[in-house]
Amino acid sequence: MTKLAFLLLAACASGQPRPNGLYAIFHTSMGTITAHLLEKDTPATVENFVALAQGAKATRSPRNGAMVKVPLYNNITFHRVVPGEMVQSGDPSGTGSHNCGFTIRDEFLPGLRFDNAGKLAMANTGGPDSGGCQFFITDGPVRSWDGKYTIFGVVVEGQEVVTKINHAPVHGDKPVNPVRLISVTIERIGPEPVKKRKK
Repeated sequence: MTKLAFLLLAACASGQPRPNGLYAIFHTSMGTITAHLLEKDTPATVENFVALAQGAKATRSPRNGAMVKVPLYNNITFHRVVPGEMVQSGDPSGTGSHNCGFTIRDEFLPGLRFDNAGKLAMANTGGPDSGGCQFFITDGPVRSWDGKYTIFGVVVEGQEVVTKINHAPVHGDKPVNPVRLISVTIERIGPEPVKKRKK
């Protein structure tokens, strides 16, 4: 766990207000999950996720293939669950095979590891720079994933909801009754960080 993640979890566990930063609040049919987004460490991934959550970035419609701007994470499901490891969402078709129409680059950092539960990461096809719109949240350590998926957030509230979703009945890795992701709200506490000027 990074020092920042430890401090965030400690602050939230003690009932203190959340520290300054950017947060994603996942409203699900089983409860609410809040993750601190690592915008300084993984800026491209966070920017992509926030734009998709808010409908500011065009994605491919599963209905007709057109590129449209809609809040992508509204009224979809956690379509894939690997017990003890993770829960996955971000596919409006609910199949896990949806192509969202673009890919983003990987952002791997040595300090961001799958060493415990509550890591928010970008799913991919297994190839380099193949992530796009699907994401997952871990429910335990999976060190074999280090350096394979971009970790762009850490759960600070609602890990018990992730665990409930992870323990629901599955056929293989498909939930019997998929939990709904109702929406994702992006919330900033405090000022925006100062962006470095490009030389």
